[in-house]
Amino acid sequence: MYKTTSSSLLRAASSRSPLLSSRSSLTQSSASASPSPPSPLLGRRSFATSSPAFRSLPRWSHCLHSRPSPFRLSSQIRAVSPGLDRLERNFSSMASEHPFKGIFTTLPKPGGGEFGKFYSLPALNDPRIDKLPYSIRILLESAIRNCDNFQVTKEDVEKIIDWEKTAPKQVEIPFKPARVLLQDFTGVPAVVDLACMRDAMNKLGSDSNKINPLVPVDLVIDHSVQVDVARSENAVQANMELEFQRNKERFAFLKWGSTAFQNMLVVPPGSGIVHQVNLEYLGRVVFNTQGVLYPDSVVGTDSHTTMIDGLGVAGWGVGGIEAEATMLGQPMSMVLPGVVGFKLSGKMRNGVTATDLVLTVTQILRKHGVVGKFVEFYGDGMSGLSLADRATIANMSPEYGATMGFFPVDHVTLQYLKLTGRSDETVAMIEAYLRANNMFVDYNEPQQDRAYSSYLELNLDNVEPCISGPKRPHDRVPLKEMKADWNSCLDSKVGFKGFAIPKEAQEKVANFSFNGKPAEITHGSVVIAAITSCTNTSNPSVMLGAGLVAKKACDLGLQVKPWIKTSLAPGSGVVTKYLLKSGLQEYLNQQGFNIVGYGCTTCIGNSGEINESVGAAITENDIVAAAVLSGNRNFEGRVHPLTRANYLASPPLVVAYALAGTVNIDFETEPIGTGKNGKDVFLRDIWPTTEEIAEVVQSSVLPDMFRATYESITKGNPMWNELSVPENTLYSWDPKSTYIHEPPYFKDMTMDPPGPHSVNDAYCLLNFGDSITTDHISPAGNIQKDSPAAKYLMERGVDRKDFNSYGSRRGNDEIMARGTFANIRIVNKLMNGEVGPKTVHIPSGEKLSVFDAAMRYKSSGEDTIILAGAEYGSGSSRDWAAKGPMLQGVKAVIAKSFERIHRSNLVGMGIIPLCFKSGEDADTLGLTGHERYTIHLPTDISEIRPGQDVTVTTDNGKSFTCTVRFDTEVELAYFNHGGILPYVIRNLSKQ
Repeated sequence: MYKTTSSSLLRAASSRSPLLSSRSSLTQSSASASPSPPSPLLGRRSFATSSPAFRSLPRWSHCLHSRPSPFRLSSQIRAVSPGLDRLERNFSSMASEHPFKGIFTTLPKPGGGEFGKFYSLPALNDPRIDKLPYSIRILLESAIRNCDNFQVTKEDVEKIIDWEKTAPKQVEIPFKPARVLLQDFTGVPAVVDLACMRDAMNKLGSDSNKINPLVPVDLVIDHSVQVDVARSENAVQANMELEFQRNKERFAFLKWGSTAFQNMLVVPPGSGIVHQVNLEYLGRVVFNTQGVLYPDSVVGTDSHTTMIDGLGVAGWGVGGIEAEATMLGQPMSMVLPGVVGFKLSGKMRNGVTATDLVLTVTQILRKHGVVGKFVEFYGDGMSGLSLADRATIANMSPEYGATMGFFPVDHVTLQYLKLTGRSDETVAMIEAYLRANNMFVDYNEPQQDRAYSSYLELNLDNVEPCISGPKRPHDRVPLKEMKADWNSCLDSKVGFKGFAIPKEAQEKVANFSFNGKPAEITHGSVVIAAITSCTNTSNPSVMLGAGLVAKKACDLGLQVKPWIKTSLAPGSGVVTKYLLKSGLQEYLNQQGFNIVGYGCTTCIGNSGEINESVGAAITENDIVAAAVLSGNRNFEGRVHPLTRANYLASPPLVVAYALAGTVNIDFETEPIGTGKNGKDVFLRDIWPTTEEIAEVVQSSVLPDMFRATYESITKGNPMWNELSVPENTLYSWDPKSTYIHEPPYFKDMTMDPPGPHSVNDAYCLLNFGDSITTDHISPAGNIQKDSPAAKYLMERGVDRKDFNSYGSRRGNDEIMARGTFANIRIVNKLMNGEVGPKTVHIPSGEKLSVFDAAMRYKSSGEDTIILAGAEYGSGSSRDWAAKGPMLQGVKAVIAKSFERIHRSNLVGMGIIPLCFKSGEDADTLGLTGHERYTIHLPTDISEIRPGQDVTVTTDNGKSFTCTVRFDTEVELAYFNHGGILPYVIRNLSKQ
């Protein structure tokens, strides 16, 4: 199907986490590089003003503020830096000293005048640049523009230019993305931390207003809507009312943050999914900031920020911890990545969808190994991929493990920008700049070969319909093999591809009554069918394809069973407009796929409750029920506690499986159902052709839809506009609040760094195997009634019906600490096969909730560590997956390998990440988790080097060597300060 070749640059997959810096901006540092720099601080930038209505802002407005910046320069990024006097250099002197001022040139307009000025890569006349991948050229341009020989040096620029030789050496470089993107789940704790940092600055006697975003911050509220009401024409309004009832306090807090902090834009609930809004509206492609042009780039607190890579914008996910530092102007480091060149050729066959393609690509790249690398797509096959198809592939970069899945800008990109309402003048400026700077791909011209670290190729003609599951996104199953694979999963032992259902129980039928009528489910019965997630809802071809499937099914008399919870959650209002214009929403409604809201729903576990009778039939009969969703994540326990099998599929296949009512079906040979004429109806009878879909897309998806949608969100909605917020710049914490709570991160903080902490005679809190995800670690989904978090809420008078989700309570550290490691499917080796959120308190031998055990260790002054296998922390980037363990007292995690973002988050919270040596793990070393562990780490930070070996000993005489995973000097500086946030506060206090 595909072929793999290697170049001399092929290197081992890196687990290192690129630490991103704050955005280059004319307003904050020598990034301006203009002979006459503009005002140093970007002003307030928000839909949420103190008045009930929104300020009407033009697209990408920066609202420049005239007040001088409290920052002359961001503080040092190197552990050893020149003196603070260098921080006091003024902007004009820095501009005049710019090392690359000789290539700062004008970009003329074709009809006269100029678009602006820019740093010209061709003007360097260096042939090495012509061979660089396009994604690396973005890093190079940033380094040149920001070069001041302090934060970014000429040596850093040279490292990037010499990428072919330096990338295999894992060299460290600074990178400054242009902006920060947040969603509300990660945005609330970020704003909580900013508010808390202001208090800490006050206590240290410094200016609290130094705590302000210095780069554009876009926060889209999209993670709070739940599918409480489905299969109803009133579902959108009903779910939004419930969303506001549950989250009014959080929403008011975010609205306060958008007025209290400068340069923060808040997009209100009901507007869409963050990544689709980013793609359709927020993405600039090229910035023009007061006459200086540079490529758009973004760091986001959601791992699927990579979706914007499909637009040719360099973007990827980091934890909330790094993003907060980025907002505050703290430059951060990254390891110069290898780049996998992925050549696409041919054309997809009739009836094959972009979802089938992305699941295929995910499996290929997982097998190849791309952790810590960029993937750059190119080749003749690109011309047949719409921008939405590219965005679908880029979206799932976290699932295939890459930092980015990048699609350079070409004519398809420009067409999409026009389609989505960007002005002709803006598109002309984007094309002119990218062509002038050799960042535009024109497939009508001869292509110069670029160097890549390794090469892959896929003929699109080989892609076939498929789904992925039942527990991991990269476990792809060709549709024609699904029935056999399902039965194999029933037979196989419990694992990623097994449920261990005895043969005699596999045909079991659970009978129940649904709304007074008889109903039945068996193993594999679909109980949730959701068209959800930015991965697919941003793509008109698969959304309209789903509508055509629904229409054909209605025409033939097929109907989805009423006990299946069906839902449609578009990523923006544009989807509704084209579904209505095409006339297909009517047929989706008839099949139960009514629109339930605009935001992330089932994909992140906000699926809501299923009918009680269905739930009882599942639990009482131990049925392996299935969910089919058009999402990007299907880890166990994520979608719904009662769906053990969860499959990712294209929107049309979601409708098809809902109609079939089971995943235990061979669509080739078995009918989906019986038509109104009494004849069998097969999938092929209701599946639209590629031409049918293209015709509907052409007639139904129009630029005015995008313009109207994004003009309307500036007006807000009545419930949002009615929220009143105080005008104070310091937040008044309510000790009774169960949503927003002042965290203890800076308690008793002084100006002196605490230095490295030792780990002596630590107990093992948890002993894990491979693939422990952030879904297992971080609080997510519903709060279980018998959990420590539920106990905390009930003690404070909160009824169970008002528990809400963990995600909605991310602003309360007390709840989040209790919800850490509370996943009902977690497997802890200390529990000897018992599944669930418990552990053994080693001194007493008692089985306790993880939180209760952790608190018992803390109260007795005992350190704890975690043992883990490979890919620890894979999945979505979640700051609470690091904050929670820190609050529970965890001092170190010893694993075979780490997911890159999670490893850096652990460092950011002061937790030591260590890796077993190759070929070793807890099992091979004979570690049971009942030992006590001492990590022999120097107590002087100057004696610790990135990636050095340390010895770990146990109280029963074992000794082994680990690699300490502080990957850069910057991370060592964070560790010395007790974490990234104390580091930021101390540095800002000195300025």
